[in-house]
Amino acid sequence: MNKLSLTRRPFVTSASAFGLVGASGLALPYYSRANQRPAFTHGVQSGDIDATSGMVWTRTDRPARVYEVSTTESFVDAVRLEPIVGRFRTAPASKRDVRFAWSGDTAGQGWGIDETGMKTYSTIAKHTPDFFLHSGDTIYADGAMKDEVDLPGGGKWKNVVMIDGKRKVAETLDEYRDQWKYNMMDKHVLALSAICPTFYQWDDHEVVNNWSDSKDLTTDNRYTEKSIPVLAARAARAFHEMTTIRYEPSEPGRVYRKIAHGPLLDVFFLDMRSYRGPNGPDMEDTLTPKSRMLGEQQTQWLKRELANSKATWKIIAADMPLGLVVWNDAAKKAGAEAVSNGDNGTPKGRELEFADLLRYIKNAGITNTVWLTADVHYTAAHYYNPDKAQFQDFNPFWEFVSGPIHAGTFGPNDLDMTFGPELKFIKAPSAEQGQNLPPSAGLQFFGLVDISGATEQLTVRLMDRDDNELYKVTLDPVRSA
Repeated sequence: MNKLSLTRRPFVTSASAFGLVGASGLALPYYSRANQRPAFTHGVQSGDIDATSGMVWTRTDRPARVYEVSTTESFVDAVRLEPIVGRFRTAPASKRDVRFAWSGDTAGQGWGIDETGMKTYSTIAKHTPDFFLHSGDTIYADGAMKDEVDLPGGGKWKNVVMIDGKRKVAETLDEYRDQWKYNMMDKHVLALSAICPTFYQWDDHEVVNNWSDSKDLTTDNRYTEKSIPVLAARAARAFHEMTTIRYEPSEPGRVYRKIAHGPLLDVFFLDMRSYRGPNGPDMEDTLTPKSRMLGEQQTQWLKRELANSKATWKIIAADMPLGLVVWNDAAKKAGAEAVSNGDNGTPKGRELEFADLLRYIKNAGITNTVWLTADVHYTAAHYYNPDKAQFQDFNPFWEFVSGPIHAGTFGPNDLDMTFGPELKFIKAPSAEQGQNLPPSAGLQFFGLVDISGATEQLTVRLMDRDDNELYKVTLDPVRSA
């Protein structure tokens, strides 16, 4: 993985297209020197692109210097044959239309690459977004797969692409790497990666389901390695090796960060997993390290960066929802896995940290914040209204939920009224359909965000994998006085 520094002037004069090329003899088996040249094994991807820099990534079957960079599509100076080509568009210097997509939850619950493949990725690619925001559960390291799965009502789901690393839960570093390699064997994933950057964040399934300091694998016979810190360290290394996330020298494993995308948009990526206290009842009356989810350092960073942002819109990319109840023990409906504790009352536990954040956003005069998330495996639009809330010291805002992109469909979850979420739209399995629907059932979701360079309005559309528009809302920016 390499970080590229880009200069604005040459880029602007090159039709706003940036390409990267890797040469491979893999597609030329008749070529006499093919076996002497590196073969590309998992496509090419870019990420964390801003106006002047970005990350590019590819893998070969041996050590090699393999890619070229150009600011023109012609690659007039290139001399290598049979390239794989990826492209991205840098962030604008002036106000122009911006489009991006988001979703989460890839290859979960045993639903892998069938004959159709991870179709939603290609559906997103049709919209040619400036970037794709993957909201977490980018892999399911704790989700071993079988070659076939019996479907309710008859028939079988067949995982036609399989590797040994997906037949068991990930424990070793190589097994965590295999989770990523598997996803990159899907043609739709490769297609989206080749045409736009992916901005990654993580959640729990990159390590193990609902992990925190209280997670106990003692009785889980799938695991021989029982230490959560050991598994998390291996998972984090694989995550940073296999994605185009930026490297932060001061904290090499850091996931939270801000990506500036021109004068209209800043994206703030949260890490709601790495710094949390142990999952539990989440009913503390005071804010302590035990009751925190973001942690004090990340919270101070977010406040500072939000206050310093000059962008019209501030997208807060959260890997878990604010107002939906997500249980640590779903069967018993016990313990908090996300922010809300389910009591519909004044803030307690992790809600205290977010009440403090929302109060700060109001008092600091920070406007035009929109929260995007995934995690719960259905799609919804929530309007947080202080008039309906138990905690009222905040300005109204929207939260949009979308996913899964290729995993089981679940839900809906209950809403906790601490912050007054109003349900404006929902698409989730019916009681008759049941839970853990396969991707072939069609309830796979993503969201599209368009920001107008002319009006600065922000439009959100919630979409399904067949590209049907399910819900649409346009938000007017609050103008500074």
